[in-house]
Amino acid sequence: MSPVHHYKRAEKRFVARLLRFLSAIGDFFARLFGAIAGFFRQQVTVMLVPHSERNIFEFRISAFAMLVVIFLLVCMVLNFILYSTRFTGVSDLLTDKTQVLEQRDADLEEIRDQISDLLNTSRVFEESLHSTLDNLGLEKSNAERQERTMGAVGDDVAELAVMKALLQDSLEYFDQIAKMLQAQQSLIVELPTIWPLKDVRGYVTSYFGPTTHPFTKHWYLHKGIDIAYSRGTKVVSTADGKVIEKAFDANGYGNYIVIKHKYGFYTRYAHLDKVYVKEGQNVEQGEVIGLLGNTGLSTGPHLHYEVRIGSQVVDPQRYLDFNSNKKF
Repeated sequence: MSPVHHYKRAEKRFVARLLRFLSAIGDFFARLFGAIAGFFRQQVTVMLVPHSERNIFEFRISAFAMLVVIFLLVCMVLNFILYSTRFTGVSDLLTDKTQVLEQRDADLEEIRDQISDLLNTSRVFEESLHSTLDNLGLEKSNAERQERTMGAVGDDVAELAVMKALLQDSLEYFDQIAKMLQAQQSLIVELPTIWPLKDVRGYVTSYFGPTTHPFTKHWYLHKGIDIAYSRGTKVVSTADGKVIEKAFDANGYGNYIVIKHKYGFYTRYAHLDKVYVKEGQNVEQGEVIGLLGNTGLSTGPHLHYEVRIGSQVVDPQRYLDFNSNKKF
């Protein structure tokens, strides 16, 4: 028998087997769907029997309808659980937000209290500032002050605006006060206001005014003060000025210096052991000009210090006490 004939027979057998297999599969699914359809077509009787057993409720329902009802019930339960979870989360979120809002309310209340304290402090500051400005002659007119005070009556925001305006005005006042203090500081430097000994106080053995001369025992006017301390102590200029006299008086002041200052002031430093400046030299307040000594007519190491305004001698302590704690 030829190979072609064998191939044809094998092909027919394969096709027949395939058709039988497909037919078996089709029969299986047909029976399966038939069984499912038969199950869904079945009727189920549901009976509700109360405890009294008098009225029994029963009704019939198909298996398909029962499955649909069960599916719907499951969906309802799942939705209930889902929305319950969401509601719980939203409720917790609302609780947290409520707590945050309550905390912010408490913080705002604390801020209001601080603002109130700040406003009270600003009013005290304003009164103190007005008092200071009155003393310095820098106070504004009463009309301007009244206008700002009238604007201060109101809510917290308005009062804060007024306080801001007050602080802005205060900056201008403080600038003027700073300029006045600088001018006063310059004036103090130009006046004989510091102690004539450097870093030490010494002992005032003779004050300004009538007293008995230590050698002649006669009454005379002591034109300055005598400050006793150890020999070699540094003597400083008590103000900015110019040395106009440097000399030696054997029967009186010994080595001495006279310095001319502004506003008609003159100072004299006598009985010096050494002199470090020369005539015509400009000196600054606190600059060392010599050393305390015992030259001339002197009972011991000391500095004789005088202050004159023009030709009139004055008590040096009237000016020394003004700034006696300043150190150089």
